[in-house]
Amino acid sequence: MTTFKQRALDYHEFPKPGKISVESSKPCESAEDLALAYSPGVAEPVRAIAEDPENAYRYTNKGNLVAVISDGTAILGLGNLGPLASKPVMEGKGILFKRFANIDVFDIEINAPSVRDFIETVVNIAPTFGGINLEDIAAPHCFEIEKELSERLDIPVFHDDQHGTAVIICAGLINALHVQGKQLADAKIVCLGAGAAGTASLRLLLAMGADKSKILVVDKAGVLHTGMQDLPPHHAFFAADTEARTLADAMRGADAFIGVSAGNLVSQDMLKSMADKPVVFALANPDPEISPAEAHAARGDLIMATGRSDYPNQVNNVLGFPFIFRGALDARAKRITKEMQIAAVHALAELAREPVPAEVLAIYKVDSMEFGREYILPKPFDPRLIDRIPPAVAKAVRTEQ
Repeated sequence: MTTFKQRALDYHEFPKPGKISVESSKPCESAEDLALAYSPGVAEPVRAIAEDPENAYRYTNKGNLVAVISDGTAILGLGNLGPLASKPVMEGKGILFKRFANIDVFDIEINAPSVRDFIETVVNIAPTFGGINLEDIAAPHCFEIEKELSERLDIPVFHDDQHGTAVIICAGLINALHVQGKQLADAKIVCLGAGAAGTASLRLLLAMGADKSKILVVDKAGVLHTGMQDLPPHHAFFAADTEARTLADAMRGADAFIGVSAGNLVSQDMLKSMADKPVVFALANPDPEISPAEAHAARGDLIMATGRSDYPNQVNNVLGFPFIFRGALDARAKRITKEMQIAAVHALAELAREPVPAEVLAIYKVDSMEFGREYILPKPFDPRLIDRIPPAVAKAVRTEQ
């Protein structure tokens, strides 16, 4: 029997290496086609763009082309393996952009000696693209990179590990709390993992009404608290005035747990100490902070989500980034804003509460699927996603303009 490892390697190697390719969108079958595609016909759009740069959106693929860019310092759960090793992941993002939102992608892996080199490289190649998707860049450098690029470029810059993850977590958490009869503003939230995904998710939750005084963040050093010295800015913001020092301390009485850290760090006793009807998002991959089997054995009243597709309630970024970019590109957005992210959250959360079409049930080979404890987010192959999220994001862009 062929192992999963071998099937994965064969998938990437055959019938030709890699997962994406460039295809012509115009005919090039005759002498006239050639004259139009290149010299002398190509001179006409060149002149038009030189006269008005906005014409690049009329005569080139700029408006539907996203750069997926990484330095390979935080590849999936594999760590800093370098830019070349990140290429299969970046090609994979390209497939998802194309499949779910019909957006073209060039994957770009940058061997940058410093953060400054990385930023300048992206700035210098930006004219080619309608948007930039940053991927698998380690914290805290990712914060500086995303912030400066967003300020310097006139196209949307999106760090999926921050903002994409945040959108899906927020949509799922809002729905899970709703099912449990709780409100975001009242929820005591514990986040394990203070990197890009965790801090961005919490900031978005705050923008949507969460109470900062009810949030505890835990990293390798324990609970982030005001007695700690020399915390980096993204940690200091979440330092709480609390006596809690360990994850076990933080979990007592918590309504929601968000894990974006590593596998098997949460015990059944920790879950038992949480409030009634808790929400547990154990999102570490491939091994969650606590397995669904252990979690459900400890608590019969919880709602559980993971990052895996083989359990209910997968928190999957593909629900977000292709559709957010589709809306941003369609509205010619210059940046990704909190308002655009919140619009995507609401669109996702509301869609999950609607009846599931028969075609989605057929894809997932189930007889029924309805909003509740095991269905708090839409499924990635739900065809309604493209009709709901991009217009909501585009509307947010136009409201801000």
